[in-house]
Amino acid sequence: MLNFNEITPYNDMDFHELITECKGCRKCDLRAGCNQVVVGHGPVPSHLMIIGEGPGEQEDIQGIPFVGKAGQLLTKILESVGINRETDAYITNTVKCRPPQNRTPLGSEMDACRPYLIRQIQLVKPKILVLLGSPALKTILETNLPISQVRGQWVTAMVDYMDSPLYIMPMFHPSYLLRNASREKGSPKWLTWQDAQEVKQALSFYSDSSN
Repeated sequence: MLNFNEITPYNDMDFHELITECKGCRKCDLRAGCNQVVVGHGPVPSHLMIIGEGPGEQEDIQGIPFVGKAGQLLTKILESVGINRETDAYITNTVKCRPPQNRTPLGSEMDACRPYLIRQIQLVKPKILVLLGSPALKTILETNLPISQVRGQWVTAMVDYMDSPLYIMPMFHPSYLLRNASREKGSPKWLTWQDAQEVKQALSFYSDSSN
């Protein structure tokens, strides 16, 4: 599993400084082929943090993660269980620059962004971490198991920024759900709705505790 407590070269940076650092990054070849560095979007800190794969075409144009078709579906999934993506979640990706033709990020590209992601997590201080798709699963849990085997299962990790464990939930990526439109019981969409309800229930516990 990723070491969430790792000391990175960015440990002395606040969130605005980290964004500036990310936007000037040239650690891999992705920056040369994209329009914008899509660092993330949402409140900081946030009880809920969502990590996807990488920016797509619309994300690269707008500079905001998950605003294309997959992002619109993610918004609907969150809204269906009472989660407002603008106020209740911080959203980012394993890589901050769009891979060519939206291909899966290479291991070396995810490695280059990993210290940024660790520092993001340390600054956002999520209590719940949702991993969308295999690249996020591989980056955070450091496993090659298929997402279909681990989705919907809670995994915990100890973090320095709070006494209780961080709860981690892998889920199907919305782009996969777009290719599998069935809502029948047991389908990926149906399973994702169950997972989203679990996340909402956990999020409600923390929200109630803070009141």
